[in-house]
Amino acid sequence: MDWWWRGQLRDVGIDALIHAQTQVVSRVQLLAAGWTEPRIRRPLRSRRWRAVHPGVYITRTGPIGYAERLIAALLYAGPEAAWSHYTAAEQLGLLTPDPARPVFVTIPEYRRVLPRRDVVILRDAHWADRLAALAPPRRTAAHAVLDIVGSARSLDEAAAVIAASCQSGRVVPADIVDALQDRPRLRHRRALRPILTDVAEGVHSLLELRYLRDVERRHGLPRGVRQRAVEGEFTDVYYDGFGLVVELDGRLHLVPRQRWRDLDRDNRATLRAEATLRYGWFDVTERACAAAVQVLEVMRRTHPFLDAAPCSPRCPVAGLRNISAV
Repeated sequence: MDWWWRGQLRDVGIDALIHAQTQVVSRVQLLAAGWTEPRIRRPLRSRRWRAVHPGVYITRTGPIGYAERLIAALLYAGPEAAWSHYTAAEQLGLLTPDPARPVFVTIPEYRRVLPRRDVVILRDAHWADRLAALAPPRRTAAHAVLDIVGSARSLDEAAAVIAASCQSGRVVPADIVDALQDRPRLRHRRALRPILTDVAEGVHSLLELRYLRDVERRHGLPRGVRQRAVEGEFTDVYYDGFGLVVELDGRLHLVPRQRWRDLDRDNRATLRAEATLRYGWFDVTERACAAAVQVLEVMRRTHPFLDAAPCSPRCPVAGLRNISAV
């Protein structure tokens, strides 16, 4: 496979190519443009240029930023290389860029590239089949997500990436399911389908997934409506017929404007004769049973004989269940 930049070099020349690459250029590109070895060495000796990686240079002084590191890593890895994992996801708009991360690059399985600081180089036998039709080369959105899932330390971490990526609107669960067929040995593979089903039904974050699993589903509570549109906003979970809204927020709101926005949302729910329960990360992950009790108590205002299922012998939902049976 030829270099992805050859057509651009032919069409616009080396100066425009260097500009498009955030002032980063490789020795291979310069030679392809007709530069001689002495001409390449001259700006390096005068320190107008610096080496970022062997054979890859930045053509200006000053700090090397994240954008420069992205291109430099790709040029260093060779002609058959593509951004993958977090790097591809960021460049496709699935995740917010994080300059603290290394640059992830995947190459074909038969190639070998020496590792470099702040560059993670991985090898893949199916490299060519998982590329997006874009330049510079990168994984497709679905395969970028699965790259991250495969390296995730926990299922929660994998679920968070899936939820955030799908919320971006640039990839949908069905795309990830299709890509999953091509990865029979992927880590967490068996657990991904129910997560993708939940995301497809409107779950937008890891906190919402944990609430659905640990509070609602584990305690046999009625299924809520995810992301109901009302008065120009969306409610996280709405229990139709029970007059109950559950809002989930994993952030700590230190900004007064956001705090007042939450209060205003709760007040407007009250005006619609809807009760609001608001839970954060600790409530859902450490006090899921207590949250289930509260949800059940509100639901019984309109359905006094509604039952639920304790998740363990010590679950406080068991006490409520006994009361309703008397």
